[in-house]
Amino acid sequence: MMASNFPVKRSVLEALQIGAILGVLIIMARAIGVLLPIEEGVKNAFTGGQAPARSVGWVLQSALVLFLSCGVVWLVLTSSQKKQVSLVLGILGLELIVLTWICLLGQVFFQPVPSLLALGLAIGAGHGYATVMKWRRQTPVAKNLFTGRLSEEQLARIDSGEIVFEAKPKSYETTAVVCDIANKHDLAEECPPALLAEITDKFIRHVRGSFLRAGAYIEAITGEGVVAVFGFPGKDSQQAEKATRHALSLLESFEKMRDGSKDDSFQRMSVHVGISSGTSIVLPMQQGEEASLFSMGEPIELARRFCIANRFYGSRILIGPETFELASKSIVARPIDFLSGVDERERHEVYEPLKLATEASPEEIARRDSFWNGVVLYREKRWAEAYSQFQKARGPNERDDAPLQLYVRRLQPLAVQLEDSPLK
Repeated sequence: MMASNFPVKRSVLEALQIGAILGVLIIMARAIGVLLPIEEGVKNAFTGGQAPARSVGWVLQSALVLFLSCGVVWLVLTSSQKKQVSLVLGILGLELIVLTWICLLGQVFFQPVPSLLALGLAIGAGHGYATVMKWRRQTPVAKNLFTGRLSEEQLARIDSGEIVFEAKPKSYETTAVVCDIANKHDLAEECPPALLAEITDKFIRHVRGSFLRAGAYIEAITGEGVVAVFGFPGKDSQQAEKATRHALSLLESFEKMRDGSKDDSFQRMSVHVGISSGTSIVLPMQQGEEASLFSMGEPIELARRFCIANRFYGSRILIGPETFELASKSIVARPIDFLSGVDERERHEVYEPLKLATEASPEEIARRDSFWNGVVLYREKRWAEAYSQFQKARGPNERDDAPLQLYVRRLQPLAVQLEDSPLK
C-alpha cells in the first residue's frame, strides 16, 4: 500500500507544508470563532446540555490538528492505493467520534470538530495535490510522444486533462486507416526520382494534414503509406464511423486535387484506403533519450492488407467486418469478398463503402442491394440468378465499377447460357 509515487524526502516536505497550512487555517478559524456554532451544537449533542467536569485543552487539540493534517496528507501522497487509504482514514474519523464518547465516561469532553475537519481537508488536499502533480509530470511526456502526431487541438485536450493519457501499456478500441498511393510502382517507372519525390510529398502532406484535422493519431508514415488511428489516445465510441466518413471525404479531396493539377503524373495518381477496427495495445518504448509509442494488434496489420487488396478488386476503400458493423448505419457499403487474416485460418469479409447514407439516392441504394444479392447468390453457386442481379446493379458509370466487372468476368464462363446478353 505504501509504494510511493513521490521521492521520499520530497513527499515528506510537501506533506509538512500542505498539512501545516491546513492546520494553521483550522486553528485560526477556531480562534476567531468561525467554528464556535458548530462546536457548540456538537457539544450539546454529546453532553445533552450538561457541562462536563473538564474539557481537553486547546493546546493539545491544536497539536492533534497539526499532526492529523500533516500525517494524513503524507499518507495520501505516498500511497499507491489511495482509495483504500481514504477508507482507512474514514474509519479513523469514526474512531475520533468514539473517542469523544469514551472521554465523556471520565467526565472529560473531547471536541471532535477541529480534528474531523483537519482529517477531511487533509484527505481532499492530498488527493488534489497528487492529481495536479501527476498531470504536471505527464504533460511533458505526452508532448514528447504526440508532437507531430496529433493536432494542436488534441494536444490541448491532453494538456487540459480532458484526454487522460498514462504512459504505460494499455489496450484501446481503435480503428486503423492505411492510405497509400495505389499506382506508386507504375509512377516510379514512369517518373524521374525528383518528380516522384514531389508527388509523394504532396500525397503525404495532404493525407497527414487531413487525418490530423480529423482528430486521428498518426501512427506511421512509411513506404507503405500513411497509417492513422482513430480512438487513441482518447476513447471514442464513434471512431469507426469517423474513420470511414473521413476516408470517403479524403478520396473526394484527392479527386479535386487531381482535377486542379497541371501535372500529368499527379493527375494519374490514384489512392487506396484500408480500414480495420479492433483492439490495439499501445506500449511506451524508451530508445536512448527519446520516448516513443509502439502499437500491437490486428487493426493496423489488417488495414494494410485491405489497402493492398484494393488493387485486385479495383475498389478504392475496403473495410473489415467490425468497422462495417460499427459504421453501417451512416454509410452505404457492399460486400466484396473474404480475405485471410493475420492467422491464415481466419477469414474476414471485406466491404466497400460507396457513399454516406445521407447522400445516397434511392437508385444508388437499389443498385447496391442488387450487387449484394448477386454476391450472395454467387457464393451459393446460383450462377444465372447471380448474373441477373449483377445486371440490375449496372449504373451510369458501370465501366468504372471494377468490382462489378470482376464478378461479371467470373460469371461469364460459368453461365454460358447467358452469353447472348453480356454486360456491356
